[in-house]
Amino acid sequence: MRLKDKIAIITGAGSGFGEGIAKRFAEEGAKVVVADIDAAAGRRVAEEIDGALFVEADVTDSASVKAMADATLDGFGGLDILVNNAGVTHLNQSMLDVDEATFDKVYAVNVKSIYLTAIHCVPALIERRGTIVNIASAAAVSPRPGLTWYNGTKGAAVTLTKSMAVELAGQGVRVNAINPVIGETGLTVEFMGGVDSPEIREKFISSIPLGRMSTPLDIANAALFLASDEAALVTGVCMEVDGGRCV
Repeated sequence: MRLKDKIAIITGAGSGFGEGIAKRFAEEGAKVVVADIDAAAGRRVAEEIDGALFVEADVTDSASVKAMADATLDGFGGLDILVNNAGVTHLNQSMLDVDEATFDKVYAVNVKSIYLTAIHCVPALIERRGTIVNIASAAAVSPRPGLTWYNGTKGAAVTLTKSMAVELAGQGVRVNAINPVIGETGLTVEFMGGVDSPEIREKFISSIPLGRMSTPLDIANAALFLASDEAALVTGVCMEVDGGRCV
């Protein structure tokens, strides 16, 4: 049990990578908080995990994030692991065709959320010398055209990870990130430009040397390592789980 009795918040845990991480952490003994803005999805995942706590949370809203942190402390008595997984994208298209409201939403969910969870969760993590895992993207390292503004949010997540790691190291909190390649999530169709066809999938897969997209389990296993004591000397790392795409 690599996370026995550790208390973990996973944002965006109602589907995709977040669901995979929540279930993998629970298998390894963690007490899991399933946080998601989609109440039906989040409750479904929480009900499938023994002892999990569901919290409806909007990661772009300070009061909602504070309520998530408070519910975790009230329900489990502390916090050891925070996984900033919640994310959105815009349609794969010309950067000039992304409207301002969509731009603002993508930056709020993908970047502002890291600030808000830090404000409301880091004090509890310091108390238990905990750890943060940010889910960034291979797009931060090797950006593709058509996803420019999304790419920028993930570049911010990588820089924030490194800076947070240095700043919090003296207080015993480790901060790392994962850079997944495109995978089977609720964002896949948008990454592909609104159409998911065998031809378009092949175009994406052809750029991945190992020849396949990522899965929630791929990302969950990486997150498990980074959150566990096996990574006790690992901080400020942005691990590419990308089948070699960024090489």
